[in-house]
Amino acid sequence: MSLRLELNTPVHDDRPVFVSGGFCDWYPDVDQFRMQSLGPGQYVYEFPDAWSLPHQFDYKYTRGGWDHVELDASGEAVPNRTVLANAGLKSDFVPHWRWYGMPFNPAWLPKIELLGNTFDAPKINQTRRVYVLLPHDYTQTDKRYPVLYLHDGQNLFGGGVGYGSWEIDQKMALLAARYHHEVILVSIDHAEEARIREFTFQTTRAGKGRGQYYLDFIRHVIKPVVDSRYRTLPDAEHTGIGGSSLGGLISIYAGLMHPNVFGRLMVFSPSLWISPKIYFDAIRFKAPVSMKIYAYGGEQESRFMIPNIERFREALARQQYGGNPIDIYLSVDPTGTHQEAHWSREFPKAVEWLFYE
Repeated sequence: MSLRLELNTPVHDDRPVFVSGGFCDWYPDVDQFRMQSLGPGQYVYEFPDAWSLPHQFDYKYTRGGWDHVELDASGEAVPNRTVLANAGLKSDFVPHWRWYGMPFNPAWLPKIELLGNTFDAPKINQTRRVYVLLPHDYTQTDKRYPVLYLHDGQNLFGGGVGYGSWEIDQKMALLAARYHHEVILVSIDHAEEARIREFTFQTTRAGKGRGQYYLDFIRHVIKPVVDSRYRTLPDAEHTGIGGSSLGGLISIYAGLMHPNVFGRLMVFSPSLWISPKIYFDAIRFKAPVSMKIYAYGGEQESRFMIPNIERFREALARQQYGGNPIDIYLSVDPTGTHQEAHWSREFPKAVEWLFYE
């Protein structure tokens, strides 16, 4: 019985696809092992019946070289695949590929614009720097786009400050390869030493919070400028907000307090411990419109991180929302720690789930 490999990939370009393994000394572009194209993103290869394959062997897909090898959905390397020679049919999926040795095509990096360097934040008595990241082909279309507001701008793109970077610009270039990049990102710097107070509410274990003023700043100052200057979809269904740690906490409150503004929440490693009252707020919450929440946590962050997120999810599930669904997805990383590298890896998955599924 011959072995047939079927491959599906969302990345469509003119590069051929090859199967590589010990059967060809791991050369990445042997013409004999070039897959047949069945249509956009669909390929097949069938080993000849006469071939004597090992009972089990490793293999990988390339697009003509190891600088064009398959990657995972976040643009990172993947282990070899394994198949039994008598499997008959093996179906595989490749979400992404290297591009001349890089995890993304640099031509697809978003266009970064400084929206303002000294935005006044009422009642916070501070100014704030805000950037906008536009899809690479924004000027080539007349489309309107959903918007995702992100906290802690100092650590979102470029090298980051202090703790590293999410590299959201690179991740959006990666998403462009599978046409999932059509989201405008708004990067808002945090308040440095006043960050904790700005990302919390009422009286918490860290003192009296000022989160309501920070959210008012986004709703009444930043969002109107973004919606007037760019081609946005301004309704709640197409407006997201997200962040990590305390940024994840304030993103939850943005949805609970202003669901008519923020209908898509990206919640990474939220600091739920600092605000125990949030579970009661979730139970009492009533969603006026449908909402989607992508929650992520790493099991190595603390022994409370995942149980706290699950408790919050259960609290929302018990609330009465009058026919408007709240769709919550929880992504648990067994190796995840409280670091930008893990949030960077999760970012493209969250964007796709929130805005494309």
